[in-house]
Amino acid sequence: MALWSSSSSTSSPKGIVITVPALVLAASVAAIFFFFLLSSLSSSCSCSGRDAGGAPASATGGDVSVTRAGDGGGTHFSVSEGGGESIWSSKEDVEWVKDQIRVNGLHMQDNVLRKGINPRTRAEQLQDLLQFKGISHYEGPESENHTALPCPGELLTEEHHSNYGEPWAGGRDVFEFLAQSTHLKPESHVLEIGCGTLRVGLHFIRYLNAGHFHCLERDELSLMAAFRYELPSQGLLHKRPLIVKGDNMDFSRFGSEVVYDLIYASAVFLHMPDKLVWVGLERLTNKLKPFDGRIFVSHNIKFCSRLGGDECAKRLKSLGLEYIGKHTHDSLLFNHYEIWFEFRRSKG
Repeated sequence: MALWSSSSSTSSPKGIVITVPALVLAASVAAIFFFFLLSSLSSSCSCSGRDAGGAPASATGGDVSVTRAGDGGGTHFSVSEGGGESIWSSKEDVEWVKDQIRVNGLHMQDNVLRKGINPRTRAEQLQDLLQFKGISHYEGPESENHTALPCPGELLTEEHHSNYGEPWAGGRDVFEFLAQSTHLKPESHVLEIGCGTLRVGLHFIRYLNAGHFHCLERDELSLMAAFRYELPSQGLLHKRPLIVKGDNMDFSRFGSEVVYDLIYASAVFLHMPDKLVWVGLERLTNKLKPFDGRIFVSHNIKFCSRLGGDECAKRLKSLGLEYIGKHTHDSLLFNHYEIWFEFRRSKG
């Protein structure tokens, strides 16, 4: 069978003869061409502003930009994590939560126990756990068969959250400041000297890839709180942070190959003898990424200023370190600012 286009005259048919196989082949080629054309357009176009999972495209990129909430007309930053979660609360975020409080007509009430199932203060909760094991519990042999990781009552009632002299929420402020300052990415490596009960460390552990957060901590109770309560209760055991007990600035257990993007000490060096701080800095220099890596020390650097004159700069230079400057950052939730001193490795 053949298909043709005939003229309007009564003469014998004239035209181009197209066979069925040729027509099928042409249609197939056209379909393939349009398929690849549409694929190319969809991969390069972000018209919808959302990724395949429905998250805004602007929240899933690898770039890190920062705008501080409440800057009073200053610079705006909005830091996006690799998984699409924002590091900083933007001004828009703060306005949103204020609006939610307003539209719901909420006002702060006296913090007294509310009606509920056996309301208790923390002290009463602890007494219940010690004396009665809680509201509902197993008795006899069954009491040991239903809890995979039994946690002491003192940790369950979060008494260790009061060990810092300021609200627990301040840990988030420190994380946000340091993550922004170092342009942190999930693949970065971070070392905290004196991570305590992970008030700050929890946020780094959640953000970083598994195994990329390291810590040296001397206090055994703090370590127990970190391992037996904070990591399990926050669902972060799978992140496998490397937390080591030690108090002599010995970093050998962290391995010789790791190079850190960020090393920080929050209110730690001011409690150490100056000599031990300098020993630590000497050992850490080669573990810090050249030029881009940073060391941040909070509160003061009297271990440096006590040397007098230009001796601090000279000693830092002999280690291959350089002092960058002093910074402050504000808290999101309470009237507080913190001071940080920044250093970098000046030699490759």
